[in-house]
Amino acid sequence: MATATKLERDAVALDPKHYSVEAETDAVRVVRIRYGGREKSVMHQHPRGVGIFLTDADFTFAFPDGRAERVVAKRGDFLNFDEPWEHNPENNTDQAFEAIYVELK
Repeated sequence: MATATKLERDAVALDPKHYSVEAETDAVRVVRIRYGGREKSVMHQHPRGVGIFLTDADFTFAFPDGRAERVVAKRGDFLNFDEPWEHNPENNTDQAFEAIYVELK
């Protein structure tokens, strides 16, 4: 198995309750994301990659500069991130949600 992606604030290392590694190769790391209703994480980073929603979701990304962005997604939607990024997500609903993030190395 390849070594873990090197991040100063890696989501899997900082918040294993919500983030777990499903698979890893020299090219990608596949991270499963699970949040219960109204749950919030801690500020963390992700490398460039693609997030795929396995369930509907409604959450808020809080960014280090104080900005916040609400994201509403349907099962099967995806978000593409061309650069590494940092945020603290919070589930806005009472419903759990699940996603996969494919990190590009």
